[in-house]
Amino acid sequence: MEMNENLFNSIINTAQDCVFWKDTHRRFVGVNQAFLDFYGFASADVLIGKTDEDMGWHNDPEPYRRDELRVLSGESTYKVPGKCIIRGQERDIIASKKPLYENGKIIGLVGSFLDVTDTLRQHAGTIGHQKVYTAEQLRRHPYFDKLLVETSIGEITDPLTGILSRACSMDLVHSLIAKGIPFSFAIVDLDNFKLINDHFGHKAGDIVLKAVTKSLAEFMDGYGFVGRFGGDELLLINLRDLDYDALKAHLAQMYESGDILRQNIAFDEGNTHITATTGCAVYPKDADSFDTLFALIDKTLYIGKSKGRNCYIIYVKEKHESVELRNLAKNSIYADMHQLKKVFQRGKGLREKLLYVSPLLADILQVPDLFYVSKGGYMKSVRDPSYTANASDIDTLMTEDFFSTNNLLDLQKKCPVFYHELKEHGMESLMIIRVDGDNDVIRYIICAVQRSLRIWQDDECAIMYFLANLIAAYLRS
Repeated sequence: MEMNENLFNSIINTAQDCVFWKDTHRRFVGVNQAFLDFYGFASADVLIGKTDEDMGWHNDPEPYRRDELRVLSGESTYKVPGKCIIRGQERDIIASKKPLYENGKIIGLVGSFLDVTDTLRQHAGTIGHQKVYTAEQLRRHPYFDKLLVETSIGEITDPLTGILSRACSMDLVHSLIAKGIPFSFAIVDLDNFKLINDHFGHKAGDIVLKAVTKSLAEFMDGYGFVGRFGGDELLLINLRDLDYDALKAHLAQMYESGDILRQNIAFDEGNTHITATTGCAVYPKDADSFDTLFALIDKTLYIGKSKGRNCYIIYVKEKHESVELRNLAKNSIYADMHQLKKVFQRGKGLREKLLYVSPLLADILQVPDLFYVSKGGYMKSVRDPSYTANASDIDTLMTEDFFSTNNLLDLQKKCPVFYHELKEHGMESLMIIRVDGDNDVIRYIICAVQRSLRIWQDDECAIMYFLANLIAAYLRS
């Protein structure tokens, strides 16, 4: 069978793909029937001689213009994801384009595309994936503009959260370093995420991950990207905030807004308040290689965890260069208890015993001081004999042996006197353990810190219980 114009037109017009061809100025020369049906045109006359921009089919036409200029320079594109507006609705498409040659010279381009909106929505609904980044968003940056010519967005994003995959995040960072482009790099670890999975199930954990990553991506849209390093660890690549003050303001807003790194998230089984710990450093100010940079964000993350989590640490050479991770690593809870008992036993009286254990507890719990409530309902400091605070209504709070909070407003109605005293001394978070038995010497042991929203860990609570039992046993002896 010999190809002729009628046969060619018959083949083109029976194809299910939307086919089009353009001249070297990116103006439409012709389209097939599927193309006309897709846009609802009776004939091609409405678009011949016009560009995509003339037709107003894209919210951001620039990526499509760059694509076609590449094709007109001799490249080809294959299955590039994108969006177009059809009768007021945004649709997902994948398009392929090739240059058209005549006598060895490029005279235009030919392309085709498919509408994949329904397929993507069905796929997302089936497996619970979320879509965070679009091709248009990512292609504002040169790295993704080039990458998405040959790679689909599904291949560079995390299948659950929709943010950048680990491999893509790492490649982006390496690319920025290779080009000498400054950026700040952070690793974010969700606090106590394992407890959410253990208590509510992995479905709830997935909901938390999707909520946090979506909030982060929306917050950083336009100047940075969010990637998933693994599990509940996330990566932030910030191309805008590079000096300490700007970076501090950026991270402070993420933590203080109440809907990003400190937010309440509901799911079928219940709800949880999620917080996170972040370590951050800047290229090339703090490090000029990937390995060194990553080591710094890992170190600052660990410092943040050692301070009680729910905070951010920005690398400062003068403060952090000499910090050794092995000195931050906690012993096992058994080793801490064993050491605590040995140190407690060295003291000759209760006051001396508390003075001896205070530095050890400061190291284990990352608190500057230890407090106790004695006869008369006064809170006193172990290290500062002059410190006294009125805790006369603390009994109305302590209906159980243990109480902790990272928000002092929980005390305001139950024990206003104690609440006022703590606020006067700048305290924000506290943990209280009742000393077992009837005695007026020490009734409660207290950890109180000035940093708000401190996360008290289970092993830290266990250490305080152990100390309260040591005190009770000594008082009964």
